[in-house]
Formats: sequence, C-alpha cells, structure tokens
Amino acid sequence: MENFATIDIIVFSIYCIIIVGVGLWVSRDKSGHEKTSEDYFLAGKALPWWAIGASLIASNISAEQFIGMSGSGFALGLAISTYEWMAAATLVIVGKFFLPIFLEKKIFTMPQFLEMRYDSRVRTILAVFWLAVYVFVNLTSVLYLGALSINTVFGIDLHYAIFALALFALVYSIYGGLMAVAWTDIIQVIFLVVGGLATTYLALNLVAPQKALLGFFTLIEKAPQHFHMILESSHKNYIDLPGITVLIGGMWIVNLNYWGCNQYITQRALAAKSLEEAQKGVVFAGYLKLLMPLIVVIPGIAAYVLYHEGVDVIVNNMNIEGTPKPDKAYPALLQLLPPGLKGAAFAALSAAIVSSLASMMNSTATIFTLDIYKHFFDKNASNKRQVAVGRIVSFVSLLIACAVAPLLGKIEQAFQFIQEFTGLVSPGIFVIFVFGFFWKKATANGAYAVAITTLPLSFGLKIMLPSMAFLDRMGIVFVLLSFIMMGVSAYDHRSTDEHKDDKLLLTKTLFHFALFLVTLVLFLVAQSKGVNVDSILGKILIHLLVIETLILALSALSTIKDDKKSIMYGTHLFVTGRAFNIGASGILLILTVLYAVFW
Repeated sequence: MENFATIDIIVFSIYCIIIVGVGLWVSRDKSGHEKTSEDYFLAGKALPWWAIGASLIASNISAEQFIGMSGSGFALGLAISTYEWMAAATLVIVGKFFLPIFLEKKIFTMPQFLEMRYDSRVRTILAVFWLAVYVFVNLTSVLYLGALSINTVFGIDLHYAIFALALFALVYSIYGGLMAVAWTDIIQVIFLVVGGLATTYLALNLVAPQKALLGFFTLIEKAPQHFHMILESSHKNYIDLPGITVLIGGMWIVNLNYWGCNQYITQRALAAKSLEEAQKGVVFAGYLKLLMPLIVVIPGIAAYVLYHEGVDVIVNNMNIEGTPKPDKAYPALLQLLPPGLKGAAFAALSAAIVSSLASMMNSTATIFTLDIYKHFFDKNASNKRQVAVGRIVSFVSLLIACAVAPLLGKIEQAFQFIQEFTGLVSPGIFVIFVFGFFWKKATANGAYAVAITTLPLSFGLKIMLPSMAFLDRMGIVFVLLSFIMMGVSAYDHRSTDEHKDDKLLLTKTLFHFALFLVTLVLFLVAQSKGVNVDSILGKILIHLLVIETLILALSALSTIKDDKKSIMYGTHLFVTGRAFNIGASGILLILTVLYAVFW
C-alpha cells in the first residue's frame, strides 16, 4: 500500500463501507417476514428499469473488461470495442424478442425454461454446462484479473489478493441474495463510470498534457493502426477479430447467447416489476455499453502510446522479462494517477470486480438450488431450505474459483481466452434457445442431440482448424448444430403427412431454393474473379449462402407438424412501448455513426 496516499485509502475505505453497509441494510429481513426463494433469487420481482440497467452493466463489466479488454486495447486497439458496441445492438434484440417470452413464462432460471420447452434432460445438461462455465471460467477469470490489478497497484501477493476479493464479495452478497446484489450494483455503476472516466481523462492528459480531448486525437495520430474496427486478414490479431465476421457472423452468436440466454444476465430482467420495466432497463444498459470503450479500451491504447514513448512507470510495470504484458496496461496506468483519483479509480475497478463476483455467485446458487438440488434431491424443499442451500453453494463455488484462479497466470490475453473458451458451448446453447423460441417443430430429442454434440464438435473443429479465427469457427459449429436440430426434429416427426399437398409451402420452398442458387452463382463468379474468401465481399457471400441454406432447410421441413411443447404466441407479444422504441432507435443510430467513422 506504499503506492497509495492517505486520501486514496480514505476514498477506497468509504467505498467499501458504503457497499457493505447498503448490502447488509437491504438484506435485512422485515419483522415477521421469512425470506422466500423469490426474494433471494429474484429480488422479490420488484426491480425498476434503472436498477435493472445498472445491475446488468455492473454484472457484465468486471476485471475482464478493465484489465482484459484494456490489455486487448493495448495489443490490437479499438477493434476490441466490438464486444461492447455490438452488445448494445444485441440488448435491443433481447428486449424486443427474448424478454417477452421469458417473462410470460414466469420462470426463475434458464434451465427451467428449457424444461418447459423441451424436457428435463435438456434442462439438466444445460444446467451442468452453466455451472461449470460460471465456476471454472467466469468466477475464476474475474478473481484472477482482479487480483492481478491489486498485485500491480498494492504489491500484495496474488493469492492474498484473490482471497481478499472473494471475502469482500461474500460479506454483502451471500446473505441478501439478488436483492443485495442489484441495489448495491447501482452504487457500483456510479463508482465504475465516474472512476473509470477519471482514469481515461488522466491517461489522455498524459498523452497530451492539459488537453484531454486533444489527447484522443493524439492517440489516433500516434497509433492509427489501433483505430480500425474491422481488421484486414493480414493483421496479426485477425484470428481474434476476423474482419467483417464481427458484424455478420460469430459475434452475434457470442452476444445473443450471452445477453439473451445467460442466467446471470437475464436474471436481472426476470426480477423486473413488469415487461415494460425490463425492456427500458435493457435499453438503459445499451447506452452504458456504448460508453464502455471510452472507459476500458481507450486507456489500453493510451498505455500503448506511453509505453512506446518510454514512460518509465508504464514500461517498468508492464514488462515481464523485457516484453510488455498487455493485461498489466490498466494497473500500470493507475500508478500515474494523482492522490485521491488513484483511490477513486481503484474503487471503480473493485466495484467492477466484486459486483460481477456477487452476480455470478448468486446465479450459480440459483441454478444449482432450483435446477439440481430441488429438481433431484428435495422437490418439496421449503423456502428457508432453498435459501440456505443457495448460500452454501455461493460459498463453495467461490472457494473452488479461488483455488483455480492462479492457474490463469500463464495466459497472454485473458479476455480473449475467456471469449474463446465460452465460445465452445455458446453455439449449442444459442441453437437450443433460438430454435426453441422461433421454430415450433423443434423437439426435445433435437435439443438433446445438440447439447451432447456441442463440446465434441467445437473441440474437434478447434483441433482440425487451429488457424481459423474462433468467431468463424463458432459460426460453422452453429450451422452444423442447426442441421442436427432440424434433422433430429424431422426424424421425430417422420410419420406425419400433414400439409402434404400445401401449394403455398411448395412455392416458398422453390423461392428460397432459387435465392440459394442465385447466391451460389454470385459466389462462384466472385471466386473466378479472384475475390478472396477473407475479403468483405467474400465473407458476405459466404454468410448469405449459409443463411439461404438454413432458410431452405427450414422451408423444406415446414411440412412436419409442430412439437407439442412449442411456444404459442401472437405478434402482440412483441409490441414495445414508445420509450423502448425511441431508445432503441437512438442506439442503432449511434452505432451506425461509430462504425462509419472507425471502420
């Protein structure tokens, strides 16, 4: 703590006291009221839109972004912002099409929805998937990256830092559940945004003294290669962000799976007062996502410029055996902040870490308690018993993550590791959900076949195509799993002859077949003219071929009957209010401008 002045310690201590105090205060049981499972896991279904939006961002933004994404900003530049900006567009889709279905079903967990739509096998296998990813990837990576920052700033041993973060998150969240997590997240976001912007401001001031705005343009001047959103195939980091694919390919699978089918994200919306509040909450979160690159990516680019200008503090704190370690970019910048602001910036970083830890613990506890414990071991478990099990699971999951976290120390860019590892299961989860939502013929056997083949298929392609960008590989896995879903579902309905003579269906199938042929001819012509498959035109044509192939297959399969557990809904379910529509339009307009400027 020798790097901190007294004022820094005071600022950070005030932050800790506020968070723990508010967390314990909202967690208290009212006189005569026993905390129910709905209170603990869904905050009593009483969250307003601003609490939902704040909690979504606090749950999402963690050390992965502050440390990992700043590290990727140092290594490859603004292009990494696509995870944040595309997420804003994704939240609009989730609010419009996913949340109405979830809230109408009145579910507590994502696996619970899967049993409603398919069967208990699908529910269980996906519950196990999520538990494994939350404990061994998400919790572990947040603990490691957070501890890395503490190690750099304070000089505290990595293992002690991991323990301190875990203890802090446990103190205020394990007792109160989602209620404590959601309401403290509002405060966390304030610290996160204000402290994060302060760090960015000071970093830009270091690049262009006394002129932060000029500092941004100085970054563009000194590191122009770091300000392109769409990377060329010749770029050394193309395998991480493969050009146009980030807009029309695998990135959509990553984002729609994360924001629309992920328990520790959607749990906030499930706890909303109403559908309208939930939808306004995700739009609010969308605007905060647009802001995030300014907080977590620009500092990484500033560190890149300062490193190459030979600023001693940056060089000394980032170098490992003479080579800069990107994930040390943000912690190194904290060393340059003046007294007071260093404490505020570190409070922002801590807010991001502990809020994410608390959210992940709560969601892990929710899935285990409701989808494993109650489903298999005690179907009649009382509210008191469910809450007790949830608290135990929160503690155990964090204990496991503490033991595994130090093993991530050998990874160069932790953020990219997290994305690729979760990408092994993302295509399968997304196929199961999107077909369950919008294809009434999808069967439980089809979903189960997708669930058990996802990991083998993803690992198999990773081994066979090691040089392919993982986002492109995810797209291929998604397509193959889609055909598995359609094939198995068609086999389940093989005996039906319903709609056999429907001329309209035949016409639709022929129309899509014609579109497929036209796209195929265009692709072959482009190939004959020397168009590279990695070029923008090449990738667009390939994706059009894939889309037309899937549509053609779905059209051909439209003669089979609907599954008995398919979701029945009218178009009225997807009608949104004026506030959502205006907010969503603003997000899409801003994104268009951003990509036009930084293409």
